[in-house]
Amino acid sequence: MEIKSNKIDGANAEITAIIKKETIDANLDKIAKELAKTTTIQGFRKGKVPVAIVKKQFGSKLLQDAETEALREVLSTGLEQLKIANESLIGEPNITKFDKQDDKIEVVVKVAMRPEIELGDYASFVKEFKKPKIKAADITKRLKEIAEQQAPLKKIKRNRKMKEGDTAIIDYEGFLDGKPFDGGKGEGFELKLGSGQFIPGFEDQLIGVKRDEEVELNVTFPEDYQAPNLAGKDVVFKVTVNEVKEKDVLEIGDELAKALLPGDEEATIEKVKEQVVEQMESEALGKLYNEDLKPALLEALVSGITFDLPEFVVDQEIDLAVNKKASSMSEDEIKELRENIDKLEELRESFRDDAQESVKATFIIDALAATESVKVEEQEVMQTIYYEAMQMGQDPETVYQEYKDAGYLPAIQMSMVEDKVLSQILNSKMKEA
Repeated sequence: MEIKSNKIDGANAEITAIIKKETIDANLDKIAKELAKTTTIQGFRKGKVPVAIVKKQFGSKLLQDAETEALREVLSTGLEQLKIANESLIGEPNITKFDKQDDKIEVVVKVAMRPEIELGDYASFVKEFKKPKIKAADITKRLKEIAEQQAPLKKIKRNRKMKEGDTAIIDYEGFLDGKPFDGGKGEGFELKLGSGQFIPGFEDQLIGVKRDEEVELNVTFPEDYQAPNLAGKDVVFKVTVNEVKEKDVLEIGDELAKALLPGDEEATIEKVKEQVVEQMESEALGKLYNEDLKPALLEALVSGITFDLPEFVVDQEIDLAVNKKASSMSEDEIKELRENIDKLEELRESFRDDAQESVKATFIIDALAATESVKVEEQEVMQTIYYEAMQMGQDPETVYQEYKDAGYLPAIQMSMVEDKVLSQILNSKMKEA
C-alpha cells in the first residue's frame, strides 16, 4: 500500500494512497477467518464453517469491511506521517476520491486540524478608555422616575377633566357594525392614559372626559391585528368612566428611601442614590460595551490575527448561510439553483468572506477563553435561559428543553463565553472616570 501525506497549511492536510488488490484480499481473508470462528450457518457446527462458505454467504459485506479496514490504515499511517494527534483533528476525515479499479483503489482523504493561533499582545487591540460618568441631572431624572413608579394611586378629589398620566377605572363595550363583538367588553378596567395598552386612538379620546361621563369612541383596529375579523375594521366603543386616579408622588428624600429600602432602619436618600448611580453606571457600561467596544474589538482581533482555517468548517458555515437564504427564496429560484451548478457556486462564494470571518472569530474566542481562563458551565447556561424566560413570562423549564432539543445550547454557551472574554479584556483597559 502506497501512502503519501501533504500538509496543505496549518489547518488542512491531504493523504493520498493506492490500496492494492492484494491488501484488500488479505484483509478479506483475515476477516472471513475470524467470522468463521463465531458464525452459525445451517449444515455446519459453530466454529467449523469453512472460510470459502463464509465468503460466499457474506461476500459483499466482507468486501466492504476489508476496504474499511484498509481506509483505517491509510488514515492512521497518514496522520503518523503528518505527526497529527487524533485530538487535534476537527470533524470527520473527508474522502474526496475513492476510485476502484481491477487491481487497486486510488484514495484521497482530506483532514482538518485545530489551527495553532498566535494571539500575541491581543490586549493592545484595545485603547484605554474611561468608565462612563453619570451626570447629576440624569441621576435626578432617574430618581423622579423611581418615585413615580413607587407612588400609590389616589382618587382625585374634584371632578376635573382627565389628562395623560391619569388612571381611569372604566366599563367598556365594543361594537362592529352596530353589534357587540367577542372580547370587546370589560368592567372595572384600570387604564393609564398614555400607556398604549389599548388600540391607537382609544386612550387619546378619553383625555378631557370627566368621572361618571359616558362617551362613544370611534377607533380603527390595526391592519395586522391578531383577530382577522377585526383587523383594519372601524368600531365604536361605548365607555363609562367610573373613577379617576392619579399618582401620589413621593418627594425625593428619606421618605422615598424608606419605601425603597424596607427593613433598613438607616435608610437615606443618599444610600438610594449610591445604588442608582451604580445601576446607571452598569447600564451605561453595558451599552458602551455591546454597541461599540465589543464589536470593534472583535473586528480588530479578526483583522489583526492571522492563521489558517479548516476548509470544511468554512464550508459548513457557507452551507448554513445558503440554507438560510434558500428559506426566503421562491420555488423557481431554488429550482434554478438545483439545475444550474454555476449559479449555486456563485451564491456559495458570495457568502465565503463572511463565513471565513465568522469561523475565524470563533477560533479566536476559543483561544482567548483558554488564555483568559474563561469558562461557562452548562448550569450557567441553564440559569441564563431560565432568567430570560421568566422575564418574558414563559415557563423556564419548557423553554430550556425546547432550546436543548433544537441543539441551541452550544451556540448560547459560545455566545456567553464570547461576552465574558471580551468583557474581561475591556475591563483591563478601563480607567475610573
